Amino acid sequence: MTNGPTEREFPHRKETAVGAGETGGRLDESAPRSPIRDYVDTILITILVAFFLKTFVVEAFRIPTGSMEDTLLAGDFILVNKFIYGARTPKFIPFTDVMLPQVTFPSLRKPERGDVIVFEFPGEPDEVQPRSVVNYVKRCVAVPGDTVEVVDKVVFVNGGRFPRPDGIRFESLEVHPKGKANDKIFPPHAGFNEDNYGPVVVPRRGDVVEVSASTIKEWRTFIRREGHAVELRRGGDVLIDGRPSESYVVERNYYFVMGDNRDNSLDSRYWGFLPEDKIQGQASIVYWSWDQGIALASVVDKIESVRWERIGSLIQ
Repeated sequence: MTNGPTEREFPHRKETAVGAGETGGRLDESAPRSPIRDYVDTILITILVAFFLKTFVVEAFRIPTGSMEDTLLAGDFILVNKFIYGARTPKFIPFTDVMLPQVTFPSLRKPERGDVIVFEFPGEPDEVQPRSVVNYVKRCVAVPGDTVEVVDKVVFVNGGRFPRPDGIRFESLEVHPKGKANDKIFPPHAGFNEDNYGPVVVPRRGDVVEVSASTIKEWRTFIRREGHAVELRRGGDVLIDGRPSESYVVERNYYFVMGDNRDNSLDSRYWGFLPEDKIQGQASIVYWSWDQGIALASVVDKIESVRWERIGSLIQ
């Protein structure tokens, strides 16, 4: 008794291939791969690797303005170390405006005084959310809990003079005297100006600030950015999330940043404290530099404007 017909009984019947590159039901490992498939696989892997590096390790940025001159020049292209302060998952679904919940990974260290950092602009003093996502680069001058003061253009932190950056620049010798208020300076109605500022204490998590009818103008946007509703009643009572309050406990850590071009920088003196969760990373190295004022169409002039001496220089 047999289990079924044999090849001898059906001499013209042969097994058919299961799929391309297969014989007898087994994969033929010697069959060549499709060049198109190899090309697509390579492109996909490259995109995934680039996305991973850009999100979690290092990202390239271009310096568009002179607010950090002469440390960084307009037309510098820099690499930013993103994992040193704790990389974050993407804020938006790629190529869309759909927001995602962010996860922050452990950091090697926190930002320190003197670091040149890249961050998302937190918004103007009266904005809870900025109109668009814009990246800034500035120098960290003070960390959470520090007291900052500017006296005749000289920066003091906790009573000591802040180390003068090698690339610091002043475009004007004129000093705006203390008491001559600049209405564009933060916080509003404090009477400060860009050359004589403070003292102010940089908020840190757990700090308690007093809120009242006289101080709520200074703290309203700050508290709203931390996710709370703020209301000032006609009688002078301050309501936070609908409850009468005389104090508020700070929920996040903040930093104070300034541009090295002190007379031409919109920084914490103008828009306030920088939340820790807005910091992208530390500016590390200049990998390319040329005069951005020359159009790409002027190929020869553009190439001649390359600042070869800056390429590969560390940012300090």
